[in-house]
Formats: sequence, structure tokens, C-alpha cells
Amino acid sequence: METKTINGPLYANMIAGGAAKLNHNRVVVNELNVFPIPDGDTGDNMYMTIDSGICAVSDGADDALGTTSQRIAKGMLLGARGNSGVILSRIFAGISEGLRGVKSADLSTFSKALENGVAESYRAVQTPVEGTILTVYSDAVRYANARMNGHSDFESYFEDFLQELRASLDRTPMLLDVLRESGVVDSGGAGFVYIAEGMQDALHGKTFSNEGGQPASAAKININAFTEEDALQFGYCTEFLLRLQTKKVGPVSAFDEKPLIDWLIANGDSVVAFRDDSILKVHIHTMTPETILSHCHDYGEFLTLKIENMMLQHHETTIRNNYSKKRKPHKKFGIVAVAAGAGIRKTFLSIGADAVVDGGQSMNPSTESFLEAFAEVNADTILVFPNNSNIILTAEQAAALYSDAEVRVMPSHTIGECYAALSLLDTSSEDIQKIEENSVAIMQSVKTGTVSKASRTTERDGVSVREGDYIGYCDGTIYADSADAADAALRLANVLHADDFGILLLVRGSDADEKEAEAVRSALEQAHPLTEVILLDGGQPIYDYIMILE
Repeated sequence: METKTINGPLYANMIAGGAAKLNHNRVVVNELNVFPIPDGDTGDNMYMTIDSGICAVSDGADDALGTTSQRIAKGMLLGARGNSGVILSRIFAGISEGLRGVKSADLSTFSKALENGVAESYRAVQTPVEGTILTVYSDAVRYANARMNGHSDFESYFEDFLQELRASLDRTPMLLDVLRESGVVDSGGAGFVYIAEGMQDALHGKTFSNEGGQPASAAKININAFTEEDALQFGYCTEFLLRLQTKKVGPVSAFDEKPLIDWLIANGDSVVAFRDDSILKVHIHTMTPETILSHCHDYGEFLTLKIENMMLQHHETTIRNNYSKKRKPHKKFGIVAVAAGAGIRKTFLSIGADAVVDGGQSMNPSTESFLEAFAEVNADTILVFPNNSNIILTAEQAAALYSDAEVRVMPSHTIGECYAALSLLDTSSEDIQKIEENSVAIMQSVKTGTVSKASRTTERDGVSVREGDYIGYCDGTIYADSADAADAALRLANVLHADDFGILLLVRGSDADEKEAEAVRSALEQAHPLTEVILLDGGQPIYDYIMILE
């Protein structure tokens, strides 16, 4: 087979092939983590991102390549998770821009679109790091494009593309010390190799489903939970995506969605609504969904629609609605923080956060999750604390998309930095620049150490790590390994100079029992009598203990 041009359906099948191949190998990608704890989630993040793109064309790809590529890119944009997912979404956003308005593309046009993907992905990262997916992808594009000639077709192009992808991936440990020390290649680059292999499979004639990933099992509805004698009390949870139509609203670029959203707020409850280009996403609780749908139908056509009787949800105690958050009263400043663990979420809310997005290591939130939180907060200016270096890019992407408030992403890498910043946050000056500078200064004065069980035996940072031991680390460096959690915590506290701080907040994770946690707290208190040690039940996964020194 010699493919000389590709259209929308073939491109969609190529992306579906990439998603399928990555899905089959995402555990392998996850395990390429450079740290000996079970925090590898690159494969999951990349898969959920590309799967969101596939879901965007689940109703069928357009014949026009440009239109299909734009739909896929927008789906990836909203579903992007983690640094790897954001970069992946920007690669395909760049490719889509290069294919804009194209019905079908020859190899010359497609190769230039891939070059556009390189430029767009590098723009998405403030400080690009070589030896990552950025390098692997750009090397492959440069190599394959240089080998093109008059006899080239898509099959030969992808042979060259994949050859250099794999070669560049093998070189990543030479570019990043952390990869070389851990004996692994870059996980994001590995994920992209699988995606390209799946795209090649599609070129060779294999057909894939473009319906996206399906849940393992659908929740069963007990229709007997609402009988002939029951009265509707809670109304209907109604969600939909509405494509604004020029024939109904005029030029979409000039459309102001605020009056429509205000109408929704006045006619329903728990409203979360935001616009992305020509698509309006709406969640609302209402007694009369037909009124809501009829009114919104005047503005466009429905792309998706879901209506659920909340009496069934109430009786079954399984609220499956992902957006059931009341829009808060409007305010000048709002705070959005990211956290995993019920105790940490509760603590953040108690010290000033208006909304907490579920997420952290191994469970990075999507762009869409941030957009929903921004809409819920309902403020003129929103400060966002990602609390993980792998989430900052996603937060920044969401901030760039959100138009109803000024969104500032605080460069918080740990929950300790967020805890300190929120505890001392002062917005009385209403000077956002000053507020941001003060928050950054506070975050820089905090130390956050972590104690976690090692998932494998390795040698790292001069420390011999044994699988099952507790390791103490801070800022990516391992300082201690011990079979005893209290001993690992004590050794880490000494390295972090706990005596120089007035408070040590010990946050217990979900895998640490209360008796052990009290023993760790007591040991720290005895070793550092001038430092107040406070134990908090955080409930976070992965990290048995987090120590916040301030």
C-alpha cells in the first residue's frame, strides 16, 4: 500500500490506532518513572488526553482533514492531564493548525503540519527541557522531513519517523542526568513512540474504533427507587454540550454568553457553564429540563445531552454527576487549590480555598477540571495553586482558556507551599502583583519533605534503597532509607534542619495507621523539642507522611 494523501476518516483512524497502542502499553510507560515510588502516571495521562480527542469524533469523522483534526485537537485540549498530556495536546493542536482548511493532505502538507506541532509544543513549555517528549518528537520530525523525496509516501515517511523516534528515545538518558541515574528512558517520549506505532498500524490498513475508552462497567439504575407514588423533590441533573450556530446567534466570535449563563443561574441550581470557542458546556439542576433545553436550543444545536433523575441518585446514594458544585457568590478574589486526600482538601477549604480540584501525583487533573473549578469560584481574580510540578502546565493552559476572570497560576510544587501561602494570604491591598509576590516569598520559606515506601530496589542519590523500605526525600532528592517509618522521618527532619522551624506539620497518608503515625509524631517531638509537631490526618495516597516545615 502506498498512501499519497490522507483525509479526515483516515486521520481519525490513525489517532484511534495511536490511542489503542498506548492504552495497551500505558502500564509500561507508567513504570518508566525515575523515582522508586508508585507515582508513575505518564502513560495514564497521555492516554486520557488522546482518548479525549478520540471521543471528540465518536459520532464520526468529517471527510475534511482540517475539520477532523480540529475536533480531535479540541478534545485533547479539554482532556489534557499532566505535563505529558498538555505537551501531547499542544503537539496535535499545532498539527491541527497546520491542517486548517485542508480537505486532504499530501505528504508535503502533512510534514509541514508536524513541524508546526514542534513549534506549538515548545511554546507550551516556559522552560523546555531537552531529553523529553519535546526532543523525541522534534528529532523525529526533522529526520523524517529531511529524508523525503519524490518517491516518498506516508508509509515510508512513518518508517523514517519511527526509526528516529526510537533512536532519539534511546538517547534521552544522555541528555537528562535523572534518566541516566535511574536507568530509564523518558516516559513521555516512550508514550509518543507507542502512539506513532499505532498510527502506522492504521496506515497499514488496521481499523480501530473511534468511540474512545469505555468504563469498565456501567452503574445499574434501580428504577424502583422512584415509584408511581413518589413526588419529584430534587429535580433533574442536566448536562449538555451546545454548539453555537451562526444562523441563530450571528457571528459566533461576537457572541456574548454572559446573558445566557445569567439566565441559567436564575432558572436552575448548581450551574456550571463555560464557553470554549463555539461550544458551550452546561451543567444545571432543574425541575424542568425541557425549559432549559428549549431556551438553549435557540442559540445552537446539542452535541451531547444527559438528563438524570436525582431522586434515583439520592436513593441509591451514588451521585454520578461530576459537576454538582454550586456557583458561589461573586467575589473579588478566589482561590483554587489541587489536593488528594479528604483531610488535605478539608484543611485547604478551612484556610481559605474556595474550590479544591482532586488531583496530585499519579492522578493529575484535566484542563476541564480546572475550568469547572474556575466557574464555580465566580471571582474577578483567581489564584491557582497546582501543588505539583506535573500539574502546573495544565493549570496554565486552563488559565489561558478561561475568559471570565483573571487567573494567576502560583508556582506551588507541594501542598506544604500551598498550606503556608493560604495560611498567610492577605488580599486586602487588592494589588494582584503584590499578592502574588508575597505568596511566592512565603512558599520559598517552606520546606516539604516526604516519607514513602519504595516500590523497587535501586541506588539513588548515594542512598541504597530497598523495596518495601521507607524513603525520606525532598525536592526530588532521596536522603534516607529505613525499614522503620519513624527512623526515615527523623533522618529526613535532621537533613531539613527541623530545629530552624517553629512548626512541623506531619500529614498522615491513607496507608499509614494511626498508631504508627502517633509514634512518628512522638519521635519527631522528642528529637526536636523546640519545634511544635502537629499531626494531621491527610488521607493522601502514595505518601505515607508529608512533613511541612514552616
